[in-house]
Amino acid sequence: MRSGNPVLKGNVFTGERAYAAEEAMSIQGVVNRTFILLLLTVLSASWIWTNPLALIRYIWALAVGGLILAIVTVFKKKWACFTAPLYAVIEGLLLGVISSVLERSYPGIVVQAVSLTFGTMFCLLLAYKTRLVKATENFKLGVVAATGGIAVVYLIDMALRFFGRSIPFIHESGAFGIAFSVFVVIVAALNLVLDFDFIEKGARQGAPRYLEWYAAFSLLVTLIWLYLEMLRLLSKLRRR
Repeated sequence: MRSGNPVLKGNVFTGERAYAAEEAMSIQGVVNRTFILLLLTVLSASWIWTNPLALIRYIWALAVGGLILAIVTVFKKKWACFTAPLYAVIEGLLLGVISSVLERSYPGIVVQAVSLTFGTMFCLLLAYKTRLVKATENFKLGVVAATGGIAVVYLIDMALRFFGRSIPFIHESGAFGIAFSVFVVIVAALNLVLDFDFIEKGARQGAPRYLEWYAAFSLLVTLIWLYLEMLRLLSKLRRR
């Protein structure tokens, strides 16, 4: 099993088995924990929404803090019941700042981005459950390769920014910049399909119950990425 989500590596469930039926991971358990994490994200984002300037100077600290928690969760999966909620709160604060600033520049953009993000998730979930979309090995390899390519581009762009430069066109509102954002949104969305497949197989294999938190965390990572890319795309379209 492989997933395009970087926190859902192919060996997550290897050697992980529940000792009793009642301790096994379930799809419903993942859904419940995903709801809890989303609620924490929304609540923390709402708290900072009206006064984003209170944290805007700490935006990089929030981003680094979220990254550290994500890395800890990946390597210490049993800690996910503690680290995943903390990650959700920190990312909620970060998203609240970014969303509030963009909303002031482009009124209505946040509602559009949220609607598109969850609309995309439910459409892909329906397509996956009805087998209109299948996570074949070639499909997985394609999404993994595309996700890795995007990560490399973003890392190079971040490195260039330390020298006052950036990769040309990808942040602009021209045809190339919009096409790039559309491509990234599609790849982020397709990662959801791989995550659904991966989590379903993990539950079928009888993975231990504590991995429900880890699976919910992985879905949150993908949804946050998709939401941010939706915001990026919509802001480019508004600037045209």
